[in-house]
Amino acid sequence: MKATFLLLAVLVCCSTGGEITIAHGMKTLGEPASLRPKALLVFLGRALRNGWFWAGIPLMALSFYALLVLLSWQPVSLVIPASALSYVVGTLGAKYFLYEQVSRARWAGVVLVCIGVALVAGG
Repeated sequence: MKATFLLLAVLVCCSTGGEITIAHGMKTLGEPASLRPKALLVFLGRALRNGWFWAGIPLMALSFYALLVLLSWQPVSLVIPASALSYVVGTLGAKYFLYEQVSRARWAGVVLVCIGVALVAGG
């Protein structure tokens, strides 16, 4: 069970870390000039040259492999709700690393996620 909790922490931290680094990289790029193919290719080229983007890719890959291992060890009815803790860590990361404003309604949602994870883990 100790290994399960450790791998769940890897899943949550790497997933959230990858999402935050990729989000930061994409925010530095801005939006594509238009949705025309040439503009999208130019935007994609800029994204592929962004270091934050590339920092997030291995984190996301590691979180995926952690998810696969967890699914081989534990029932999906436990793994998927427990992985929802990434919403909590993601909200904290958005607030403190990306400096996003998080409304009270979103914090209430985070609390509800925590309650749901506790109910699933306990039962």
